[in-house]
Amino acid sequence: MKYRNQILPVVIYCLISVVGLGCARIKEMGKGFAGVSTQVLEDNRKDALKKSFALDYDRCYSKVKEILNQKDKESYIYAQDAEERLIATYFSLDDTTPVGIFFTESGGETLVEVSSPSTYAKEEIASRIFSGLSGLTNPGSKENMINAKEKTSN
Repeated sequence: MKYRNQILPVVIYCLISVVGLGCARIKEMGKGFAGVSTQVLEDNRKDALKKSFALDYDRCYSKVKEILNQKDKESYIYAQDAEERLIATYFSLDDTTPVGIFFTESGGETLVEVSSPSTYAKEEIASRIFSGLSGLTNPGSKENMINAKEKTSN
């Protein structure tokens, strides 16, 4: 009986916490605990580097994965979310700075947004992705090559 009075308030507190936080927050807390949360990428999306490409979503998505997996500059994709149209990657196999690539398709074009809490990681990954995708939409045109440092204000 003595312990019953101590356990009941803990159980009530846990139930109130679960209901108050909601399922989405609990899911994100679990991802954070496992080390695969994408919340920081979504939070930094407002400062993402952005560029549109005359490619459909599927082709753009597969090409970005190909670019991220190049042997000389291999990144580690740790999360993919088809609903959110997101690829989350670590900067490299040795550097676990998170970088998120978001896709938004509209009218035959796909907007690619590169987000990260690290300006360097964001600029480097954006430069790789944007130059690789630009080569698909207008091969041989040097105008389509991007210097990500010039685009940090986007």
